[in-house]
Amino acid sequence: MDDFSTRTYGTSGQDNRPLFGETSARDRIINLAVGGFTSLVVLETVISSFVFPSLPPRPLNVFFAVCILLACGSNIMLIYWYRQGDLEPKFRNLIYYMLASILLLCLCANLYFHDVR
Repeated sequence: MDDFSTRTYGTSGQDNRPLFGETSARDRIINLAVGGFTSLVVLETVISSFVFPSLPPRPLNVFFAVCILLACGSNIMLIYWYRQGDLEPKFRNLIYYMLASILLLCLCANLYFHDVR
């Protein structure tokens, strides 16, 4: 009979390290810098949607800000799941891509709010 300890089930030669090891200080600094910058830009965009061009705010500006906040909500969930270890490390690139998309959306919103032609 086969010895159960010698069965590999197709995993021989693969990396058996934990999914999320210790993160380096460099990775933490990059994550904080990118996340902090994105948070500031989103906050400025939401405030601008209510203040510019004048009070009371335009409904279209508020709708634009709500759409940005909904996009941020899905990204926050991905970041939360990633930090819990439920997502593979390859999803980090998707998180960065979504952050870049949110930044570009905020740029478009701010250009629209401030009526830049």
